[in-house]
Amino acid sequence: MPRPTARLLIAAVLAATLPGAAACAVGPERATPVGAVAPAPPASASPAVPVVPARVPETLSFTAKTLDGAAFSAATLAGRPVVLWFWAPWCATCASQAWTVAEIAPKYRDTVPIVGVAGLGEQKAMKEFVSEFELAGTPQLDDRSGVLWRRFEVVEQSTFVVVDRDGRVVHQGFLDGEPLTRQVDALARG
Repeated sequence: MPRPTARLLIAAVLAATLPGAAACAVGPERATPVGAVAPAPPASASPAVPVVPARVPETLSFTAKTLDGAAFSAATLAGRPVVLWFWAPWCATCASQAWTVAEIAPKYRDTVPIVGVAGLGEQKAMKEFVSEFELAGTPQLDDRSGVLWRRFEVVEQSTFVVVDRDGRVVHQGFLDGEPLTRQVDALARG
């Protein structure tokens, strides 16, 4: 028979691991990789909360905070093409891209949402960048921790990740000006 301290240790280990094992047994979905963003929470019945489609692709199964501290669930974008723009506040290339993003994002807000993913800087500088380039109407995620950058395997700033309506990444890399506008327009029509 185990000693009392051994029993306590076994109970603590079981208490810590059984809920995780039970969560893994819920469905055939792949477990979130180490370091990945937590899966998006289920949608609420409240009309104030956007409705989450029945099937959320792995690429959009994450939550984050915006630069303003609001909760963001990428699952609400499922079923539409989405453009994720990974930028840094000190990046001159990102600054030139910001003008195009600010110009086209409002036009495509409902058909091809563009979501900024700010990293590699301080929050104050990120907020100043958003203000300077008039990006406040476009969701801007605070990814100072780099969790989303790692999740999408982004290794340098000024990278666009274009996700089609089925959740497949169809482009990852540099886009600017006309090429960015054409890509977003094609997705909106497509």
